[in-house]
Order: sequence, then C-alpha cells, then structure tokens
Amino acid sequence: MSSRPSLPPPPPPVEIRSWPDREAMLADRALVLGALVRMHIGPGRLGVLVMWAGLAAFGWLLVGSGLVMVEQAAAADFFSGIAGFLFLLLGAGALIPAVILVGLHLARDREIRALLVEWGALDRDPERDRELRLPGVSLVWLLLSFVLAAGGLALCGIGPASARPGDDTYGMVALVMGLGMIAWLTGLIGAVKAWTHRRWVLRVLTAPAAPAHAPAHTPAHH
Repeated sequence: MSSRPSLPPPPPPVEIRSWPDREAMLADRALVLGALVRMHIGPGRLGVLVMWAGLAAFGWLLVGSGLVMVEQAAAADFFSGIAGFLFLLLGAGALIPAVILVGLHLARDREIRALLVEWGALDRDPERDRELRLPGVSLVWLLLSFVLAAGGLALCGIGPASARPGDDTYGMVALVMGLGMIAWLTGLIGAVKAWTHRRWVLRVLTAPAAPAHAPAHTPAHH
C-alpha cells in the first residue's frame, strides 16, 4: 500500500457550500492549502525528486557502461559482450521505473497546482497565507535546480568534445551525455516547480479576490 498522502477534494460548488461562516471556510482553506503546498514544494518533495533522479542516473550509468563494454567487445573477448548486455538489462531495470515515477510525479503536480488555484481562489486570508509563500524553500529549489541544470549542460558539452575521430568512444559519449541530460531535466523540473509556486503566490494569494460568500439572507421589503 502506498504511503503517499491522498489529495484533498476540490472545494464544493457555490450552491452546495455549507460552511457556517467565513471564518470556518478560511480555516478549512488554510488547512487544505498548507497540505497542498507541502505536497508540491515541501523539502521532502525535493528529496524525493533528487532520489528518483539518482535512481535514473544509476540506471543510465549501468546502461552506458554496458554500451561501452559491447562497443569494446570486438576488441576484447566474447565474455565482455555478455557482461555488457547484462549491464544493459540491469540499467534498464533501474532506469525505466525511475522514468515512470518521475512521470507520475509530474502528473500529480498538475493535479496539486489545479487544487491550489481552486482553493486559493475561495477568498483571501493575509495572515494565514503568509505561511504559504515559503520564499526560502522556493529559493533552495531554484538554486539547487540551477546547479543541476548547469552541471547537466556542462556534461552534455563535455561528452562530444572529449570524443576523438577514430576512437571507440561512442558508448562513453552516450554515457556522459545521458548523465548530463538527466541532471539537466531534474534541474528543469525543480526550476519549474519553484517558478510555478511563486506565480501562484502572486496570482492567487496576493491578487484581489471577489467576495466568496454572498449574504445568507436578502433584505426584507416593506
């Protein structure tokens, strides 16, 4: 059974909302938004993303090593080719689940962002909303993402630049460029998460909102 917390439902439609007053609605809104923000950009999510990226990098390291062994098998012996294919299979066994998990992570992020917008649009609560901005956490996401993306781009450039005509280095180039691409994509995902959180803060938490609750009664006519 998965330990991943389930997502809260979207806010009920206006015609069936049953909060007794605005304060009760704001309390529920703050509780749901706090949980959603932690699911989207909390420190634990950064660790999970880096862990999955590390699994993908480990898988590609095995795949790249297998490619190098297969490439050099003709110049070595039959057993090097067998070992290369074994490394390819082991690498695929680590790489494919990591790619699937990252895809699920991105799909869940889209659902979380939609819920953040819906719950945030209910009303404004400056005191409680201040705790949801998390500028320090967003900065950590952004800085780490920049380092990963820059390092990944550097590896993608180093791989082809280190190749020499006539050398059997295609497998090594693929290995280095694959690791660089994984680092770059991880950095890109992290930067997008930090940017979307900041945009949500500016567009939803700080933008003026229409009153969420209409008066519960109409004035009597005399």
